[in-house]
Amino acid sequence: EVQLVESGGGLVQAGGSLNLSCSISGYLGDDYAIGWFRQAPGKELEGVSCIRSRGGTTYYADSVKGRFTISRDTANNTVYLQMNNLKPEDTAVYYCAAKRGRYSPSPYEYEYWGRGTQVTVSS
Repeated sequence: EVQLVESGGGLVQAGGSLNLSCSISGYLGDDYAIGWFRQAPGKELEGVSCIRSRGGTTYYADSVKGRFTISRDTANNTVYLQMNNLKPEDTAVYYCAAKRGRYSPSPYEYEYWGRGTQVTVSS
């Protein structure tokens, strides 16, 4: 069974940084994608960033380009989301999710989900 566990959330002032981790267990095969999604109160789930295991190709939402960086540590089965220059509008619960095959910014295509980690950015 595939399981994902997020960590690294917290409270930070605007302009600060956080590094989220997504620890992955279970077998996904050699071609899979990990996505980071977020949901703010009263808003829909939003695709933030994705990475594909095959080739390491990445996707970023326009709202986070230049500020967030997704990376992977294949030896430790962990995917990271480095978030710099955080803004109050980045406040949300952040989830990582997994799917087989190429990545997608749509959360509906992902099969496995973590429980989420809260990120709060104060102004």
